[in-house]
Amino acid sequence: MRKSFIIILFAGGIILAGCKAGGDNPGLEYAPNMYHSVAYEPLSQITDEDAGAWVNSLDNGRGEYYNSNKYNPHGMNMRAPAPNTVARNKHHWLPYRLPKDSLVIASAVLKNPFDSTKAVLAEGKVLYEMYCKHCHGAKAEGDGLVADKYAGVANLKGDAYKNITEGHIFHVITHGKGLMTAHGSQVLPEERWKIAKYVKTLQK
Repeated sequence: MRKSFIIILFAGGIILAGCKAGGDNPGLEYAPNMYHSVAYEPLSQITDEDAGAWVNSLDNGRGEYYNSNKYNPHGMNMRAPAPNTVARNKHHWLPYRLPKDSLVIASAVLKNPFDSTKAVLAEGKVLYEMYCKHCHGAKAEGDGLVADKYAGVANLKGDAYKNITEGHIFHVITHGKGLMTAHGSQVLPEERWKIAKYVKTLQK
């Protein structure tokens, strides 16, 4: 019994000794590169190299929270764009700037840049099933699983919606309307247009 206790004590001591960090030895840690990596955050700039030193178990001479890039001017993680720069997507489209209360204008003016090809409609179907089906239902009749819990989900085949334009659909996906929240931050502009194409095929 005593011999077993000594063996357990000895093994426990070895395990505990292995957890000690220092020098080139990081100790035993679960997924160390998840919490000891240099996280270059573009929107936060911690230039104090001692920030978070009290939680850093590595002997690397800096704090855990230090996240500045010393190789860029002023320690910046993301360089400022040139003056008057406007972001464009891979299609070279400018950002969509019509405000939420411009639905009438969007409906009349916006034109879908994609043709009704099989590929576009197939992609539109995949995107619709990913982002829209749970509310509007597989056939856009407002009977998705969410509609079972919340009344008022739009039946896109109803008389009030059957004549809406693809520009109308694009604008509503972007900014939301009624119960529907804005999806502009989740769905890319080209994806919104493909969904609009597919919705119009469901309405026929």
